[in-house]
Amino acid sequence: MSRHLVAVSVSVLLLSSAIPSAGQTLDDNHALPIVARVAHSQTPADVSHAIVVRPELTDEQLADLSMARKDYREAAEIYKRLTDQSPRNPVYLNKLGIAMHQQTALAVALKYYERAVKADPQYADAENNIGTIWYQRKKYGKAIRAYHKAIAMRNDMAVLYSNLGYAYFGEKKYEESISSFRQALALDPQLFDHSGSRNGSILQDRSVGDRGRFYFLLAKSFAEAGNFERCLIYLRKAKDEGYAALNELKTDPAFAAFLKEPAILEILAPKLADDSHP
Repeated sequence: MSRHLVAVSVSVLLLSSAIPSAGQTLDDNHALPIVARVAHSQTPADVSHAIVVRPELTDEQLADLSMARKDYREAAEIYKRLTDQSPRNPVYLNKLGIAMHQQTALAVALKYYERAVKADPQYADAENNIGTIWYQRKKYGKAIRAYHKAIAMRNDMAVLYSNLGYAYFGEKKYEESISSFRQALALDPQLFDHSGSRNGSILQDRSVGDRGRFYFLLAKSFAEAGNFERCLIYLRKAKDEGYAALNELKTDPAFAAFLKEPAILEILAPKLADDSHP
């Protein structure tokens, strides 16, 4: 079983001059160094002496940079210092949890996620990250409950429904799994094409055992959404993984509109025996 833990939250934007803190957005005013304005009447000599002010990075921004560089130990040290200074700051607690999580210190990470939720009972990112701990421990029922709690806090985040879909898949509750993936894709049709992003504060786990069935369920989700192109991609992946029940698509209503497509017929065709060897 392959594991892919994606730090979905943080698209830390690596700009030479300014990196936003949690909750900030980066616009043109923040993305560039601040340059002292020069009057039009100034001579070129005056212009050459314009003062360029480069803001110093905060400790949180330095820690975010360490996370982006995958220097999780360094990041954890800085976040720990920040949490010591502000013990009820949910963002610092959650980020410290992620830094420990990425070092596979799951018990310690869980402690900080729980403290973050206690500090802010509506902090969906941290509640989601609690779910990823239980998912990695294969405690799928606990993961499902955590993801549902996170969705009750924020029902507009595709990653929460996606994680819920993985947890249901782990429980072999395939109908619930596909329903969750369908909701995730309704919010973000490109969800599985990128790692997602929410300021480095939320994790997405993409590890599954039965990959063939998983890809088939994703194909079904895209078929129900009317996205034939993406449906084909995941049907081919299911076939490549040797999914034995691929013929189910012949009787599954989700695929009815596509059954006569040449690409579908090609997928359903049995693999030719490799006769290149005697």
